[in-house]
Amino acid sequence: MKSKLLLSLLAVAMAGTAVAQVKPEDAIKFRQSGYGFMAWNMQRIKMNVEGGNYNKEEVVKAANAIQAIANAGMGALYLPGTDKGTGWEPTRAKANIWTDKEKLGKVAMEFNKEANEMAKVAASGDAAAVGVQLGKLGGTCKGCHDDFKAKK
Repeated sequence: MKSKLLLSLLAVAMAGTAVAQVKPEDAIKFRQSGYGFMAWNMQRIKMNVEGGNYNKEEVVKAANAIQAIANAGMGALYLPGTDKGTGWEPTRAKANIWTDKEKLGKVAMEFNKEANEMAKVAASGDAAAVGVQLGKLGGTCKGCHDDFKAKK
């Protein structure tokens, strides 16, 4: 467990160095793209769970995509100067995302935990369990949106 944490911290530090060279508008685009890609994959899982034609392979692919992005260090894309500006559209990150680090860290850790669990549950092939886990994962998304994302 300690080695996973150490590797995660190292990856974030390395990503921070590379990301520091990214223009603010590109950082906004990258994070908007990441969140959009995760939303599409959550929709793929939802369609399988609710559609009555469950396809384990598709659910596993979607869950693994979400897990990969959740663990990719997206927080490094919240660079100075990205609090305002436009990526694909104007950023909707609220100002407190840069100041309420404790709450943001808690929300982010919960999201990562549930994204990792989603991949495990998807691999089981149990559609009902996937539906329950999708609700937990979606709840972490909503919690972050409620606190840190402005409405359109």
